[in-house]
Amino acid sequence: MEDNKELIKALEKTWVVRIPKQHLATFGITNINYYVLTCPVYQDEYSKNPETVIRTGKVIAEKPSVITPTYALNLLGFSSDAYEYFKHIANEYGPNQAGILYQYRNESKNMEIVTGMPQDIASNISKDLDSKNENMSVVMVGVDELWDVALLKFIYELTNFSASSNISEFQGKGLLNPQPQFGGIPKAATEKIEKLFFSAKNGGDKDMLKNELDKWGVFKYYEDRFLSLFR
Repeated sequence: MEDNKELIKALEKTWVVRIPKQHLATFGITNINYYVLTCPVYQDEYSKNPETVIRTGKVIAEKPSVITPTYALNLLGFSSDAYEYFKHIANEYGPNQAGILYQYRNESKNMEIVTGMPQDIASNISKDLDSKNENMSVVMVGVDELWDVALLKFIYELTNFSASSNISEFQGKGLLNPQPQFGGIPKAATEKIEKLFFSAKNGGDKDMLKNELDKWGVFKYYEDRFLSLFR
């Protein structure tokens, strides 16, 4: 309970000063440089000589993936609650309801302590980034002990901001269209499977192909073709 209170407190004191000028790429990797500014944990709230901790790094957003509840249930790394949610979506909308999976990784770079208030320094950094036309940089103010909460809040908001554009672009290429001949999985899945078949036929990893077929739950549709790779 105490942890939840601290988290809520951190969220209340966290805000994004400058957002990236573009949404997440639909068909490629997106690199976002970040600046998270906080008051150092040892500093008194009414200090006459305020200092600010500046943490910099890069959030790398992998190319968004089209998935279904069936596929999601075969992925590792989610909580038990998440898997229950995937089951609910499968029951509510069908096992092949197309959705988008976003995956991120954080690469921390540097930390320094400078003189001044976080909001003032954040404003200066933002103006400097604007003058350099740094379209994919974000500036945030957070809480020192939970500075990564600011980063998570930003990722959540950027994902929401990007989702509608990403979905429209996937739909524009027909990649969310169900393929009845393969059980109704989206076209993006069949295209990925075709690439893996081509790779396996030319000496690539057949186990990777088999795993992908199993994740989508479509091995029965490709069984003869898959077994022919061993003849």
